[in-house]
Amino acid sequence: MMITKLGFEGFRNLSDGEISPVGGVNVIFGTNAQGKTNLLEGIWLLSGNRSFRGSRDSELIQFGKDFARLKIDFFSEDRDQTAEITFLKGKKEVKVNGIKQPSVSALIGKFCVVVFSPEHLTLVKSGPSERRRFIDNAICQIKPSYGDALNNYGKTLAQRNALLKDIAFHSQLLDTLDVWDYRLAVLGASVMRMRINYTEQLCRCAKIYHSGISDSMEDLEINYSPSFFIEDCDNSVKIRDRFLEKLSECRSEDIKDGTTSVGPHRDDLEILINGENVRNFGSQGQQRSCVLSMKIAEAELIKLATSQEPVVLLDDVLSELDGKRQEFLLNKIFDRQVFISCCEAASVERLKGGKLFEVKKGVVREFV
Repeated sequence: MMITKLGFEGFRNLSDGEISPVGGVNVIFGTNAQGKTNLLEGIWLLSGNRSFRGSRDSELIQFGKDFARLKIDFFSEDRDQTAEITFLKGKKEVKVNGIKQPSVSALIGKFCVVVFSPEHLTLVKSGPSERRRFIDNAICQIKPSYGDALNNYGKTLAQRNALLKDIAFHSQLLDTLDVWDYRLAVLGASVMRMRINYTEQLCRCAKIYHSGISDSMEDLEINYSPSFFIEDCDNSVKIRDRFLEKLSECRSEDIKDGTTSVGPHRDDLEILINGENVRNFGSQGQQRSCVLSMKIAEAELIKLATSQEPVVLLDDVLSELDGKRQEFLLNKIFDRQVFISCCEAASVERLKGGKLFEVKKGVVREFV
């Protein structure tokens, strides 16, 4: 998968124009607040996802303009294709290969992108919910059925929690809890098994990239950390049965609190460098390197699962990385199309190939 042309009109602060990136590394540089991240955000939006900055659609339209338009020519599935989004006040219009689509979701899976931005450092800095969200989103990209399993688990969990609250006032409802416990355990075991399997693949892949980024000085480990001990993680039936045991053990406390205390909604990812938890003991550079390794591994797993090479976006990725790590990222890690934004001219000088684009006051131009 590769972008051959990117066009933008009325989008954020960018002056109307287009660029023709190369299939390898594309570096977008310029001082702060010039529009570098806006360019990456535009590419990301064409994947059918919401802004990785949490922006509303109305914020994407340039001041004084009635609409914003993004368009790409790209090569995927062994043919040239096009995708286009027009943001109007209150709605979006989407076209794929010139044909109008019912919604922006038509782009999901059509044009695959993996993004790293400074906001993603919450993956190691914040609580378990951020890490669960990362792994759930990653699995959904390669296994659409996982989204259904996750949604069904969430609905069943909400129903069980509602029942727990009712039981406190209507004890006769206690007999119905077994039914919900079993359903929750079946669905939860399915979610956990897919998460465990993905984490194992992610760890193997990210470990290789992180070794390269750290010049073989650091060993990265990523472990799935369930809210209860599981003896055999490869067996969904045993996970289900163990989940049922824990639900039974915790029933009195759950009724008292009105909430379910164990299950995949309480699980976490453990991220370690040389055996130490990176959240507590890692430097800013180590934390950034960990997330980068995980994001690049995510792209590799998409390729393995779909045979499509996703485009990789790395926003402000080089800051707080030493020279060797920057060198590795710019020149030794990618055999796919990558867009890297940075501020420092010194970092750009490390690039031994690829293409440079300078962004200045919203104007994007090829730098030669």
